[in-house]
Amino acid sequence: MAAAMELRCWGGDWGLPSVHTDSLVVLAYAKFSGAKLSVSPVDWTWKTLTASVPELVCGDTVVEEPTQILNFLRKQRFNADYELTARQGADTMAYIALLEEKLRPALLHTFWVDAENYSNLTRPWFASRSPFPLNFFIPSRLANAALARILVTRGEGLLHRISEVEGKIYSDAKECLNLLSYRLGTADYFFDNSPTSLDAFAFGFLAPLHKADLASSPLQSHLRQLDNLTRFCDNILDAKLTQPPLCLLPPVQETMDANLQKLTQLVNKESNLIEKMDDNLRSSPQHKPHRAEPKPSLSSSKNSTPA
Repeated sequence: MAAAMELRCWGGDWGLPSVHTDSLVVLAYAKFSGAKLSVSPVDWTWKTLTASVPELVCGDTVVEEPTQILNFLRKQRFNADYELTARQGADTMAYIALLEEKLRPALLHTFWVDAENYSNLTRPWFASRSPFPLNFFIPSRLANAALARILVTRGEGLLHRISEVEGKIYSDAKECLNLLSYRLGTADYFFDNSPTSLDAFAFGFLAPLHKADLASSPLQSHLRQLDNLTRFCDNILDAKLTQPPLCLLPPVQETMDANLQKLTQLVNKESNLIEKMDDNLRSSPQHKPHRAEPKPSLSSSKNSTPA
């Protein structure tokens, strides 16, 4: 009997089964290929800090990254691409590479770097689904990772300012959307009448941009002018993803005992940290970023650097 497969991912909102692009890719492909997954959101667990999302667990095997997860599912005979020709397979790889190179940087910028969207939507959403005190840390950590990934994807050093590449990012993204729209045409899916891995990747990239209530996004406005792409997202949601692939597992019960133990330890550290911060704030006019150190000595007030 085949081992059960569990997918750990960020939870859903905005009418989507997950708000996370890579998680949506895997969820869509699993549905297209007939793979039955138990979906376990990392929301409200300590896995928001430690997990690589999405993460597929099957017995003793743990697989990360959408491409690797899809390859694993194919080895389990869940293959949504089995009817593709060699030419269509090559086109699939080319378009997925296009999405990664041209569209992902703009999506990361839209949700994580744009100040208005980050403050009004992204940061509150992820903070509200992370346990205290991770809700103060997780959004900024993800935002920093997004900024670094944008600069690396664009071939820029980490010391470059994002404003130096912002215009090119959105120009390339709009061109990518236009190419996808032209390739899809009036069809329901990119290859004939059956969804494939390209449809899963396209859906994962497009759906959050289509459904999110963004305060500021010229890229979202451009997408909504391409009716066939928005219809493509809506059709997949209605026909394929109205229900989870198998079942939705409670996100908290699995790690409840460990979380309570960690939270107890953290509260003790917080008490010491607050006292040390009080001393530091009186001795320094600046409010620098701080991180907790294990039980600093309260009798020592010489060090004025925030922990």
